Amino acid sequence: MWIKPYEITVSNALWVTEMANPYFVLQQRKGTETKGFSSVLVSTLDILSDAKPYPWRILHQTSTSPSYCISTSQIKAEIMEDWKWIEINLVPTLDSMDNELEITDFVRCKIESLLAQNSSQYVGSIHRFDTPDFQTQCRKFRHIFCMPEEEKLVNYYSCGLWNGTLPKGGTLYLSVNYCCFYSEFLGKPRNKILIKWADIKQLEEKKGTFSESIILRANDKTYQFALFRHPSEAFRLAQQLANLALKQLMTDEVVCPYEMDPELVRKIVKHPSRRVSMLKRDLDAKHKSETYRMNFRLPAQEKLDGSTACALWTPFNKKQVWGRLYLSTNYICFESPKPNSISLIIPMRNVNAIDKIENHNGLQLSEALLVSTKLKSNFLISGIDDRDFLLQKLSELLSKLSEDMRTCSSSLGPNSPARISICSTSSGGPSNGQWNVDPIEFEIQGPLNEIFPMHKEPEIIARENVKVQLWDLYFSDCGRGISMYRTNRARELVLKGIPDKYRGELWMLYSGAINELETHQGYYQSLVEQSYGRKCTASDEIERDLHRSLPEHPAFQDKVGIDCLRRVLNAYALRNPSIGYCQAMNIVTSVLLLYAQEEEAFWLLTALCERLLPDYYNTKVVGALIDQGVLEELVKTHLPILYKKLEPFRILNMISLSWFLTIFLSVIPFESAIHIMDCFFYDGAKVMFQVALSILEYNQQALLKSNDDGEAMTVLTGFLENITNGDSSSHLIHSVAYGSPSKRSNQKITEISELLSDSYVKYGFLTTAQIEDLRFDQRMKVVQTLQQYQAAKAEKPS
Repeated sequence: MWIKPYEITVSNALWVTEMANPYFVLQQRKGTETKGFSSVLVSTLDILSDAKPYPWRILHQTSTSPSYCISTSQIKAEIMEDWKWIEINLVPTLDSMDNELEITDFVRCKIESLLAQNSSQYVGSIHRFDTPDFQTQCRKFRHIFCMPEEEKLVNYYSCGLWNGTLPKGGTLYLSVNYCCFYSEFLGKPRNKILIKWADIKQLEEKKGTFSESIILRANDKTYQFALFRHPSEAFRLAQQLANLALKQLMTDEVVCPYEMDPELVRKIVKHPSRRVSMLKRDLDAKHKSETYRMNFRLPAQEKLDGSTACALWTPFNKKQVWGRLYLSTNYICFESPKPNSISLIIPMRNVNAIDKIENHNGLQLSEALLVSTKLKSNFLISGIDDRDFLLQKLSELLSKLSEDMRTCSSSLGPNSPARISICSTSSGGPSNGQWNVDPIEFEIQGPLNEIFPMHKEPEIIARENVKVQLWDLYFSDCGRGISMYRTNRARELVLKGIPDKYRGELWMLYSGAINELETHQGYYQSLVEQSYGRKCTASDEIERDLHRSLPEHPAFQDKVGIDCLRRVLNAYALRNPSIGYCQAMNIVTSVLLLYAQEEEAFWLLTALCERLLPDYYNTKVVGALIDQGVLEELVKTHLPILYKKLEPFRILNMISLSWFLTIFLSVIPFESAIHIMDCFFYDGAKVMFQVALSILEYNQQALLKSNDDGEAMTVLTGFLENITNGDSSSHLIHSVAYGSPSKRSNQKITEISELLSDSYVKYGFLTTAQIEDLRFDQRMKVVQTLQQYQAAKAEKPS
């Protein structure tokens, strides 16, 4: 197979010449169908090396010019076709030429011309910029495993397959849809394994004394691969590819990881790597962007451009804090290392100017930039390694953002007003495809808690006022809004409970929903217009559940609150048809509406369903099922005695679904559960696992004495109903939607602040990354179980 000519330094080492003429040499690799000690040695070296040369090649060489490889092949018959073509079409022409440099130039141009004419010789457009070695491996992979052109190789690794007492050396090929292993000895195939990522049931990294290995279980077989040069890299890539396959099965959508980002292609062409493929670098970039978005709660389309070490001046304590600056298309973010971490998010849309600065208010700074925003805030960043490059990059992004905003403004027009006219029919939907033009108006509602205030005892009001004062002090020191400094002091305030006055604002801020709201002006209003009167399965289910959502709260005994809830749920069902509406969404949304303005509640619901709790709210509740398994693993690890007791009862599966789907709102008195919501929006899903582990630990002794699942559930139910925030009315809003109204038992009263503090002290070490790794393991089990169930259901006669 013709390849782009590349220079060979030593043409005869480790190769045997089979045919030759004055201009070309056909060679066979030692160790492939050749015998002798040198052949065994070369074969062994090839097994241990990541560079896997083809066994056959053709070189062009003359007495004065270097040697160039122009063709390679896995089989002799294919290389012989190229050799015959050379003797018929090239050699006679070259005989008539006298200058050897001209001969070499002619041969190279001719081969490159052949490649240009026959595009099928390339390994697809994705691999066009990859090195010749990698393109060679792509062809070898497709030849060995009979893969179509569409199947793209992502990377390959030399390793050993444990089979008995000794590993058999070979190559692990990781492609978009397959995990493959191939080994040979003296040119003869020895092991050939082909596994679909979708069929894998277990994938784990095992750390040994001298080496690390990857254990893979699929099709009722277990494979252990070891002796990697870069074991962690291979495992991470296998995880990524398996995850893509699993998500495709979960959503029934085609996932294309090889749709290259044009900007990334330009970077790679400018700074090529001889080892890493285009696809591998693309997947790595996407993984880094995903981690970046998750860390700073940014929109799904945000892509990380790069990062650099720097120092941020923090005016509230007059210090320079060292950390890392992250730059993406629409945001500048900063984060310092834990435990005393400080983070900052500056949306590009708010940036007014960025200037070089050498001193500021008497401070002598080196390589510093001053970022000024339209909100009259200034942020001082210093110690930047390449300030000029960063400034140029920021200028380009700001310029592009301004152009995009102008285009968007001209296409969308002015922002939609808060009051909207829509059409209605007597039946609530279109009749014979026609709308009756009876215009009605509705007003975007503010937080329902303010419209329908609940009675509070004086001591509760006093406690709220203290919280408000503490937050006012924090805002005064650290700023307010999306670009305020986020410190551990904020977490301490969140743990004490956010005051009602600031709850909606801070939920929007910490969830990242504020970004969607500010960049999608008029979007919610448009969805409300389109979804009004729309008849579908989701709208029918919504209507059935509207009056089951916090029915004890006056807001949902009134048409204003019910209509508000209806609009948000129907708008989201229209936005995301793959989810539509799922039970429990009504409970969560009604709580959001109590503290957030109607449009804000819509974006909070979007953040919950699409980023914070992905795959929870759909017909299969796959995300919740996955987190059931995660909780089991955490209990097994951190409360092993309790796990052994509860495992036969299957109680962990029962409790986690009701706990997690409503973020404890359905099982804990409302005024206490709302504090968990505060922490959830601040720290993400890991809070649910921290709290669940603490609840189980609190009740460990009683649970160990239970004789069956009924007794265990009674213990937990009694404990949960007696979690209080110190408010005598905390059990008032315990609606029928949650079960029977809460009744105090003789069990000990537990303060929610104490429970949350303990959960952070004992289980605060859990990180989002750890939870994601556990979710990956459980995702394989859940998806495989669902696949087996669907297959069995399809085979069952009707």
